[in-house]
Amino acid sequence: MLFVRQVPNVLKGRSVGRLFHNTGFLYQKLSDPNHLAILLQKNLAQRNSSLYNPELETIRCTIFDKHGNMQKPSIDLRRDELIHTHGLFPRDLRKVEKSRRNDLVPSVLVRENSVLVSILNLRALVKSDMLILFDSMGIKLDSVSHQNFVADLQLRLQNRSSFEVPDLINKDPLPYEFRAVESIFISAISNLNAELKVHLNVSAGILQDLEYSITRDKLRYLLIQNKKLSVFHKKSFLLREMIDELLEQDDVLCEMYLTEKQLGKPREEHDHAEIEMLLETYYNHVDEIVQTVGNTMSNIKTTEEIINIILDSNRNQLMLLGLRFSIGLLSLAGSIFIASIYGMNLENFIEECNFGFPLVSTVGVILMAYMFVFSIKHLHKLEKVQLMSHGKSSTLK
Repeated sequence: MLFVRQVPNVLKGRSVGRLFHNTGFLYQKLSDPNHLAILLQKNLAQRNSSLYNPELETIRCTIFDKHGNMQKPSIDLRRDELIHTHGLFPRDLRKVEKSRRNDLVPSVLVRENSVLVSILNLRALVKSDMLILFDSMGIKLDSVSHQNFVADLQLRLQNRSSFEVPDLINKDPLPYEFRAVESIFISAISNLNAELKVHLNVSAGILQDLEYSITRDKLRYLLIQNKKLSVFHKKSFLLREMIDELLEQDDVLCEMYLTEKQLGKPREEHDHAEIEMLLETYYNHVDEIVQTVGNTMSNIKTTEEIINIILDSNRNQLMLLGLRFSIGLLSLAGSIFIASIYGMNLENFIEECNFGFPLVSTVGVILMAYMFVFSIKHLHKLEKVQLMSHGKSSTLK
């Protein structure tokens, strides 16, 4: 519950406003126009970046026609209209409405006359004569990568030949929906390759620095990089598994021929060579990325194990050094004990002899040396790992 306290007359004219909450106070400047402008700009930016507007029940998207031309960039379509017009289920748009930039789980949903694709940060509704590209949350529409993706998407959807436009690809025999799906896969794999290069360079630099010296900061950087690689590996692995599961479903692959279904010529169950070859091509690319990331993570794990061995060895050396000091002090304490007995204020027959002091000193030194050598030998026995002796003893039992 929120309570607003009125500003006293003494504070009128000052740029102070107080908003009281049950857990404390929140301070906000009310009369500063720059501060209000910044807050308003942030609020508008968050609303504009949101893909789904729950108040109006609209979804922001961009529509491409059958010729590959952008008809309506960044328009808001009503959720109900989108469901009824394109034959979707309400649960199909749940992933689109709750889209995030780092959504890891990809999916390809095949419906009666459309294919709903969600891969990394790309979400699109593909039909035989239309493509609806959902403006995902967190993506800048004016960024270079997004502009390149839209340009490549238009080029593939228009399917122009090199005779019409120089230095462009030849006409693709694939239908409209497959060209759209291919553009999405190309953009997703390009983003994965770019991110992979960054991770490989950073990981190689950290591992190379650890060869010369092991510091706390370098180990912390290695831990952070290992976490990033784990997330990237999971993202790539899920994409590969999604393509693999899609390749195993013959009926789903046949349902993806939307153009032929619209013409009344649906494909048979095992007649899907084009889409199968397309998916297998990108499956190999994603599998290569997964294998590369796995090898890098294996190298990092091996480096961590070697570092742990080195640290354990150093720790053991410090423990052995402490034990040697303790053994020396124990041996010295034995000789001091003999000397303390000799120096007690009691009568003994050694004081009357001329060789009493040399005798006590010699006995103390011999006792100290014996205790030191005996303890050091037992310590050296504990240092050695006697695998053969343990094996023989276990067989005898």
